[in-house]
Amino acid sequence: MVAGELPPGWEKCTTDNGKTLFIDHLKCTTTYTDPRLAFAVEYRDPSQSVRQRFDASSSALSVLHGKDLRNKVALITGSNTGIGFETAKSLAVHGCTVIMACRNSKKAADAIRKIKSIRNNATCEALFMDLSSLRNVKNAVNEFKQKFRYRIIIQFYS
Repeated sequence: MVAGELPPGWEKCTTDNGKTLFIDHLKCTTTYTDPRLAFAVEYRDPSQSVRQRFDASSSALSVLHGKDLRNKVALITGSNTGIGFETAKSLAVHGCTVIMACRNSKKAADAIRKIKSIRNNATCEALFMDLSSLRNVKNAVNEFKQKFRYRIIIQFYS
C-alpha cells in the first residue's frame, strides 16, 4: 500500500472486477500502476496477457526473463564492471552475442570468463575501445560494423 496523496490531476477508482485503476485526467490516460511509485513502469507484451511491473529494484535478468535474444548482437561499452557488466551478463544469458568494448583487454577477458562460468555456451567477445580517443572509437566501430550486421549498442560511461 502506498501512502500519501495522489499527484495533481490523478484519481483512484475501482473497476467492476475489483481492480484498482488510476486515472490521469491531465493526460487522459489510465494505468493500474500507482503513480506514487518511484520509477515504476508497466510492461505488457502484446502476445501475452500477463503484465510485469519493473521499478528501481528490478534486475536486468528479471527484465529479460523469458526473452530469446539469439541472433541479436549487442556492443556494450564499460562492460567489464558495474552496470555494463550486469547488462552484458544478462544479454548473454538470454542468448545475445555480446561484444564487450573495453579499454582494458585483461579485465574484458576476466568479465567474459565470469559470464561463461554462468552460461558456458554464451557468445562474448572483447573489442578494444578507448572512448577517450576518437580515432580508436572510429576504428573499433568500423571493425564491429564489418563483422556484424544487426546490432544493439549500449554505452555506459563513468
